This record gives sequence, C-alpha cells and structure tokens, in this order.
Amino acid sequence: MIARGTLLAAFAHPDDESFGPAGTLALYASRGYAVHLICATRGEAGTPDPRIGPVGDLGALREEELRCAARILGLQGLHLLGYRDSGMPGSPDAAHPQAFIRAPLEEVVGRLVALIRELRPDVVVTFDPYGGYGHPDHIRMHRAMVEAFHRAGDPTAFPKHFARGLLPHRPARLYYTVFPLRPLRPLLALLRLLGYDPQRFGRNRDIDLEAALRAALPVTTRIDIRAVLDRKEQAMACHRSQGGGWMRSFRLPRFLRRRLWGFETFHRAIPPFRPGEPIERELFPEQASSSPAWFTRSRPR
Repeated sequence: MIARGTLLAAFAHPDDESFGPAGTLALYASRGYAVHLICATRGEAGTPDPRIGPVGDLGALREEELRCAARILGLQGLHLLGYRDSGMPGSPDAAHPQAFIRAPLEEVVGRLVALIRELRPDVVVTFDPYGGYGHPDHIRMHRAMVEAFHRAGDPTAFPKHFARGLLPHRPARLYYTVFPLRPLRPLLALLRLLGYDPQRFGRNRDIDLEAALRAALPVTTRIDIRAVLDRKEQAMACHRSQGGGWMRSFRLPRFLRRRLWGFETFHRAIPPFRPGEPIERELFPEQASSSPAWFTRSRPR
C-alpha cells in the first residue's frame, strides 16, 4: 500500500511519544499515513516506578516499553539514535560521556538529516524550544531537529549522504508539541492553594511549571484524537516503569476521558503561523482543506 504521506516525530526518551502526541501519531497511522518516530536515548536516567520492583537494566526495559507503544500506535518505523539519557541539570547522568547533551551538535544534526532524506517526511513534529518542561535532552532535540529540518534540503549540506542515495529533501511543515495555556494558569493557582510549589513539581521536584508557562508558545493546531484515545491509553500503559497507566487508573467513564484528554495541541513553526489565521485541525494541508467549516472558527490561545 502506498502511504498518503509521511509524518516524522522526533523526541528524546521512551515515553515522550506516548505522554505527548501519541493520539496524533495513532490517528494518522490509522488513516494510512507512514508514521515514523526518532528516539534519541533509552531513558537510562528515568526514575522507575517503585511498584514494578527492582530493575536491572532500566534502559533495556524502557526500550522494550517503547517498542510496545510503537506497535500499538501503528508506527511504520522506530529509529533509535543510541545516545544516553542526560538526566536533569546537575545530575551525574549529565556528566556521562555518552550523554545526549554531550554529543557534538553537528553529529546529531547529520544523523537527523540522513533520516529526513531517507524517510522524506511531509510533516515533522518535535519539542518546542523549552522542551516542554525544560529537560536538557528535549531542548537539545529541538535545536538539532530544527537545524536538520532546514539543512536536509540544502544540496551543500552533508554531501556524503548522496553516495548512499539520500538526496536533499525539505519537509513542508514543522510543528512543536505545546501545552494549551488556558488550563495551565488555573492549574498553577490550584497547586499553590494545595500547598505545592509549582517551581519544584514532579516526582523528583525538578520541574519548574512557572518557567514552562512563561516559555509556552500559543496553540495553532488542535487535533481531535477521540477516535484513537483508547490506543493512546494503551501506549501509555506500555511505559510501566514510568507510571504510564495513570490515565486509566482514574477509572473515569469513557465520555469524560474523551472530554478531558480527547485533543492534542501543537504550534506550527514552519510555515509560520500568521496572526488572525484560523486555528488548524489537521497537520497535513490536504486534510485541512477537506475539514468541515466549523473546524476553523476558533483562534490560537
């Protein structure tokens, strides 16, 4: 079967895809698009959920979890770069010689350019400039993928690829995964009322939600994933070592889960989103042109 188009997502760790835009990846895979995922590391620096018991090789376990999620989402290809998880700033993992943040940027960009030229995606999805919540590996992947997006179509960049038949190719669109701003502001206020410090959030208290809110980009694209929400939940559950079953642990009725988690949001970086342009409901232009008129009423926020 010939794919309708190709979507390439690039993230840093196993579970970034499932806790992130898994519904969008599954949705386009179900529609006949070729969906590929690049993962930079095996997530060795993650903190295992204590409920799963002792873990010998966390990297191997998280790679297995990633492959489980990729199968459920219907991905056509999973591409592992093999770098080591860098952890958060100041941690011993950040000083490891194989840490992703220590890899030469030109080396990483070259590998991403090769994959873009091989897979020839129409649309690329990656982290926003702040990496969602400031993780160094997320920020590194953003920087490397943005540069690779531009250089993959440059015939003077990485000419050694041509001998392998990897000819220049520039994707049509680049998107960043982003959080919707409207629910974030009251969430931070609620956390403060409950006695939590939004600047020290998460299991390891190393996430600054206030900084994430300040760095957040506006939503330009909102994808309805309700038709594949079950698949997203199953993919998340694959990541047992990272507590991936949390969404189902609430045991909420299906209609309420669809209302709470039935949409995923993005910021369109290329071509740049223009002020006043209607919010998108699709990543691929040909899909957007066939969307019902009511899909284009709201504006970015």
